[in-house]
Amino acid sequence: MKKTTVLDMFFNPQAVAVIGASRTPGKLGYALVHNIVQHGYQGAVYPINPAADQILGLTCYPDILAVPGPVDLAVVAVPARHVPAVLVECGEKGVKGAVIISAGFRETGHVGRQREREIVEIGRRYGMRLIGPNCLGVIDTLSSLNASLAVGMPRRGTIAFLSQSGALCTAVLDMALAEEVGFSHFVSLGNKADADEIAFIEAWRDDPHTRVIMAYLEGIEDGAGFMRVAQQVSRDKPILCIKAGITSAGSRAVSLHTGMLAGSELAYEAAFRQSGVIRARSIQDLFDYAIAFARQPPLRGDRIAIITNAGGPGIMATDACEQAGFQLASFAPRTEQALRQALPTASSVLNPVDLLGDAPAGRYRSALEAVLRDPNVAGTLVILTPQVTTQIEESARVIGELARQSDRPILSCFMGRERVGPGIRLLNRYEVPNYPVPERAVAALAAMMHHRRWRERPPLELETFDLDGDRLRQALAGARAEGRTVLTDVETGHILEACGIRTPRTFLAGDAEMAAYLAREIGFPVAVKVASPEILHRTDVGAVCLNLTTPEEVSQAFALITYRAQQYMAEAEIWGCLVQEMVPAGKELVIGMIRDPRFGPLLTLNWSGAYRELCSVPAFRLAPFGRREAGEMIAEMGIYPLLQGVRGERPADLEAVVETLLRLSQLALDYPEIAEFSLDPLVVFEEGQGVVGIDMRLVLS
Repeated sequence: MKKTTVLDMFFNPQAVAVIGASRTPGKLGYALVHNIVQHGYQGAVYPINPAADQILGLTCYPDILAVPGPVDLAVVAVPARHVPAVLVECGEKGVKGAVIISAGFRETGHVGRQREREIVEIGRRYGMRLIGPNCLGVIDTLSSLNASLAVGMPRRGTIAFLSQSGALCTAVLDMALAEEVGFSHFVSLGNKADADEIAFIEAWRDDPHTRVIMAYLEGIEDGAGFMRVAQQVSRDKPILCIKAGITSAGSRAVSLHTGMLAGSELAYEAAFRQSGVIRARSIQDLFDYAIAFARQPPLRGDRIAIITNAGGPGIMATDACEQAGFQLASFAPRTEQALRQALPTASSVLNPVDLLGDAPAGRYRSALEAVLRDPNVAGTLVILTPQVTTQIEESARVIGELARQSDRPILSCFMGRERVGPGIRLLNRYEVPNYPVPERAVAALAAMMHHRRWRERPPLELETFDLDGDRLRQALAGARAEGRTVLTDVETGHILEACGIRTPRTFLAGDAEMAAYLAREIGFPVAVKVASPEILHRTDVGAVCLNLTTPEEVSQAFALITYRAQQYMAEAEIWGCLVQEMVPAGKELVIGMIRDPRFGPLLTLNWSGAYRELCSVPAFRLAPFGRREAGEMIAEMGIYPLLQGVRGERPADLEAVVETLLRLSQLALDYPEIAEFSLDPLVVFEEGQGVVGIDMRLVLS
């Protein structure tokens, strides 16, 4: 029995009113009533139009308050300026949910944004949930409700789909009809003024009719809420997502389409990764992955078997498996023996199993039965090319029958189009996903592997540290009091120390004489660096002098550095120079943070200095994250083995890097007024020797 959810009024209403219904074919109001009626919805349908008596044989009412019975769902298709008044009447009628087809809201500018805020307030006042505005509508195959502008009704299935693009919904629906893909629910989100992807993903978690959730999203308003819900739901059901607007031009298009800022691509990439969301790069990928999850058992391992009647496609599949991180399964001796007994001498009984070009359906059956009995095989890809003696439909039937009995996924690759068409249609009836080329089949298996690994991953474990809150607040308040958003180097040194991160002794000198005095206090050798909020890369302008050993060298360095800085950027504010204790050599990294408006602190880890120029492969995570995730960031960096120790070098202190990442992650979370920072470099010493943070740039919002 279907579990009731907070959004059940959209999927299983007992009565639906169409406000803005029309008698004229071709009008939106006519299409909405027609779609609801023609696809077998069994509840009451009430067209609302003060100028009509009947529409499609249904009694028409002047307004929703005139409807004699209760109404669970209202579908609104009137001009935007009338929507607020219509929603007030819906609220007074006791309507539980409204789907607002009408456009003319946030996507149109200031007036539209005000109108959208107004309808949200009305919905909250009456406890009425809203979908849209500026949307296509909803479809529920279980209740046979098509309250949308889509043409056609999808087959009943186990895929729930939500989209910010209504037009994309129609395209996906058309593809689904052609490829015989079934859905449980279909939702066009539009502007997401109220009910959004978070609400639907959460509602579908316990829906027994939904096995996989797929989504097209242009932006996410509540990044933290999305991650929290997705982390929970994705452990039960795969969530597949396309995120549009990843380029600057795409981001502008998103803003014009739904009035939503697209956000940082890196933040979305990190959010999906940390939430177990499987990202698709195209609609085709989305379909490929979804039908594998919807039609086949879960993938429980990484060892794949390939059965083929052609050597070339078998090699292509083998290459794709290795590139995707799979291993070809090594067959047990009894499997090889069974294959030798069943197949011609010229066949290959190793993996991939080559049945030869003349393979009939019986040869496919013998090979597949033997492979499916092998405990080393987690999943199987069956390839068929249409050759003269190939029994296409018979082979498809064999694969389908065995797939129904298997507790491990079987994917097929019937290559070609015209001749293999009847076999593909038969595979669809057996719920066996078919792909036209091996690479797409392996990509679908890789998505299944990704989900398995996410489900096996231990829950996130967070740590907290005793940061020196008084010292942190004092450093931040000092900048605020002076009207600065950029902290001085001395202040950022205090920030690092308050976070428990070791720093070299550093002082700010306003003139050359003070610089020489401070150098004697620190002890030689020292470094001298320009102190300026505008000059970000000191070495690029020659504003750093290292290993100075006398007061005279320090005085000369001060004069030279300030001169170079003024020549480089005449308008720059020069605070003076830093005099800093020299730190022994080590591996140099950079840890940065920028606050994404949707997801919060996004931390990055990369090499500093020359290594960054040679191999820049930064790692990203959204805060908060745990010790395991911080360790993964280190491993994802380019030329990571340099930190593990090469050519006799001792390993770097990776645990100290992990702890530094965690402490800075907590800093970013605890102090939302910090807009960004960059610790560059973080010098990492040998294992057990810790780290030292040299320079930090910190900017307040």
